[in-house]
Amino acid sequence: MSETTSHKKLSTRASAVAVAAGILSSRLVGLVRERAFAHFFGNSAAADAFRAAFRIPNFLQNLFGEGVLSASFIPVYARLRAEERHEDAAKLAEAIFALLFLVTSALVLFGVFAAPWLLDAIAPGFRGETRLLTIRLIRILFPGAALLVFSAWCLGVLNSHRKFFLSYAAPVIWNVAIIVALLWKGGHQDEAQLAVSAAIGSVIGSGLQFAVQLPTVLRLLWPLRFKLHLATEHVRTVVRNFFPVFVSRGVVQISAYVDSMLSSYLPVGAFAALGYAQTLNSLPVSLFGMAISAAELPAMSSEIGTQEEIAAALRQRLSTGLQNIAFFVIPSAVAFVVLGDMIVSTIYRSGRFGGGDVVIVWRVLAGSGVGLLASTSGRLYSSAFYALRNTRTPLNFALIRVALTLALGYFFALPLPRLLGIDHRWGVAGLTLSAGMAGWVEYTLLRRALQAQIGVVPSSASRSVRLWLAAVIAALIGYGVKLIFPIKKALVIGPSVLIIFAICYIGLAALMGIALPARLRRLARRSS
Repeated sequence: MSETTSHKKLSTRASAVAVAAGILSSRLVGLVRERAFAHFFGNSAAADAFRAAFRIPNFLQNLFGEGVLSASFIPVYARLRAEERHEDAAKLAEAIFALLFLVTSALVLFGVFAAPWLLDAIAPGFRGETRLLTIRLIRILFPGAALLVFSAWCLGVLNSHRKFFLSYAAPVIWNVAIIVALLWKGGHQDEAQLAVSAAIGSVIGSGLQFAVQLPTVLRLLWPLRFKLHLATEHVRTVVRNFFPVFVSRGVVQISAYVDSMLSSYLPVGAFAALGYAQTLNSLPVSLFGMAISAAELPAMSSEIGTQEEIAAALRQRLSTGLQNIAFFVIPSAVAFVVLGDMIVSTIYRSGRFGGGDVVIVWRVLAGSGVGLLASTSGRLYSSAFYALRNTRTPLNFALIRVALTLALGYFFALPLPRLLGIDHRWGVAGLTLSAGMAGWVEYTLLRRALQAQIGVVPSSASRSVRLWLAAVIAALIGYGVKLIFPIKKALVIGPSVLIIFAICYIGLAALMGIALPARLRRLARRSS
């Protein structure tokens, strides 16, 4: 291995650790926010209203935010910097910010005025006071979504400069703003008024999240002129790449919104339960799938050389990244299914969030575990396509995934519980189960298409089998400990069982001859 190649691997590994550290800090504070939210709202109608209201402006953030900018902007910007064309890179960043400002400003104005019609499109099952509260919350939250889009632009610039921690830790301040609002007003307002206070806190936090990143971005791009250099080829390339990714993200968002629409027809609390479970599901997706994919995208985009040299570098990066993802995500998926009640109780059980709520959210979380490995690994394959400036292939497969999610989601959520004669709230678990099944189809298609383009990515089926076996045995041990554990308080039994599960999994994996990822090896050496 050449010194340059070794340096690149170390740099990417450090970048992935920085991304994971930033995400971990924001997600941990996010869990505190979710616990506070669950304490004050539980699975109430006000919780349904807030979750629904947040989804609609969040559509704007997801379409124009991190995922789309990462796929369309970072490959072009990072390549310019790799070629030491720094002035062209700065002009590109300026133009993209100006375009985002114009487009998102117009969409925010539209969203504020069109809130009632947007709600009817996404949650037509809402009626009466719940509907009116949701409309009010949408109008408050929409400006915050625009600020989060600007924050995503900062993330794109910072990531291209390999400054990962700040951009991924910045949401800490957004979470803190909501927590402060909940704790400040929680004992003095009813649920509807408190939801409004939380929404105002969210908007303030969005502005702070953008503000903490802006000084560093300005130093990297200074002098910043905010001019539309639309005539340059680089801007046109980003725009050309933007639309397929935009449509791809839009298609996926439509799938999420159909889930929301269907859950609005389920009993009260189903919408909130879906939101609680999705927060937990996003932890391994963000910490492992997003962390590795985010670190690899600028690195893969900066690869130069012959076509075969680039393909060989991508194959090696994918192989290492997929192995690291599998080591962490496989036990996460198993824990969601077998020990999901322990996870939900530890994070949420407080105040109005009781034992019945734990069971409902556990069902939804278990359904999401089915497709967890596919969704995280699929992110890395999509990043490889984006690095190769191929945005259309992931779009085509996203369309297939969404079509499957829509068909299966409708059947699992509404007709199937009636046919089986079970509680209709099981339908919300059917939504996440159908999404997981469709995710595996998308992952398989991405993998085959990319290997046809760059060659076979090295993999080990025996390693995957051993990881699954280690995770299942560890989960069964954890389940047995749960049954005999003498203390039943959620904040005691939950962490205890989950820690035992993690220790057993790592120990069994080592006994089966599976090498620990580099970051865990370093932690083990430091602790020994």
